[in-house]
Amino acid sequence: MKIARHAEIIKLINQYEIETQEELAARLNENGFSVTQATVSRDIRQLNLTKMPSENGKFRYVLMQKQDQKISEKYSRVLKDAVVSMDVAQNILVVKTVSGMAMAAAAALDELNWSEIVGCIAGDNTIMCAVRSAGEAVQVLDKLRKMLNIFEKAH
Repeated sequence: MKIARHAEIIKLINQYEIETQEELAARLNENGFSVTQATVSRDIRQLNLTKMPSENGKFRYVLMQKQDQKISEKYSRVLKDAVVSMDVAQNILVVKTVSGMAMAAAAALDELNWSEIVGCIAGDNTIMCAVRSAGEAVQVLDKLRKMLNIFEKAH
């Protein structure tokens, strides 16, 4: 249902100049998706929508896909250069980096805006990444391994 709703949101913002969450929620409801403003707010965050000025001077939601992809690639490069190893301890992802690279790698992890990650704390060569749950910590570990092409034995 969420995938279909996200697809509909992208279709709607490309078709109409949607200015508010309420307007987007109304359009979704008209098209058979029963949503609240809170759901739309979450969807906007998950889709990384942003507001841009339109031709009429008002602001509208747009998908910043190409820019997000370039930014994601930049963070991926930083992480690939920095990360030495990763492990999970309950809901904490512990990332070991090259000496002096932990702060940059933690900033890159934060900027990925993954919903599972609450925040990161970095020292010189170690990052402690707070993840919402132990299960999600394993998922984040797997996502990072795929992103960085690191294939280690899972713990």
